[in-house]
Amino acid sequence: MSNNLHNHWESVYQQKAADTVSWYRPHLERSLDFIGRAQLVPDDPLIDVGGGTSTLVDDLLDRGHRDVTVLDLSEAALGQARLRLGARADQVRWLQADVTRFTFDVDAYGFWHDRAVFHFLTDAEARGRYASAVRRALRPGGHLLVATFSLDGPARCSGLPVMRHSAETLKAEFENGFTWIDSAEERHVTPSAANQSFVYGYFQRNSKSGI
Repeated sequence: MSNNLHNHWESVYQQKAADTVSWYRPHLERSLDFIGRAQLVPDDPLIDVGGGTSTLVDDLLDRGHRDVTVLDLSEAALGQARLRLGARADQVRWLQADVTRFTFDVDAYGFWHDRAVFHFLTDAEARGRYASAVRRALRPGGHLLVATFSLDGPARCSGLPVMRHSAETLKAEFENGFTWIDSAEERHVTPSAANQSFVYGYFQRNSKSGI
């Protein structure tokens, strides 16, 4: 894990309220729609990568999911989410880690959600480590949803450069081990009323060859 990157995100979450960061939405409706399509049962394990202070975990618990993990590089972000959830925080597994460096258990999850991390991986090697992590952690038949800034989206976020994607470039990033299912586009309105373009890539995990 890069200490500089860790310190950057600690500073962001220490200085800004959760509902003022640019990626904030009261509810991640598009993500919830895709998760609903996966027809998970309550005990299917689900991970929100880069979940930070997102309210997705709240909505998942409200919908009856009983095996939810939230991973983020920032302990400050995870602390804010735990505080918001109160007693319900004990129903969630919290991981403070760099997703590109963390060693996941094999077949750990039935759904992998990311609306926060992948577009910050501007280095091809880091994207390769990320894809390898998903291949390891996602069980056969499991679902992967990755959202990034689209080609006409911002070139930077929170002071960091990002790599913008199209549906086709997302498909290429996960061609090894996954079947492409669908994509979607979204215009996100930030708390400061700016418009940001997102693209979602939705995949299903193949067999475990090529972990």
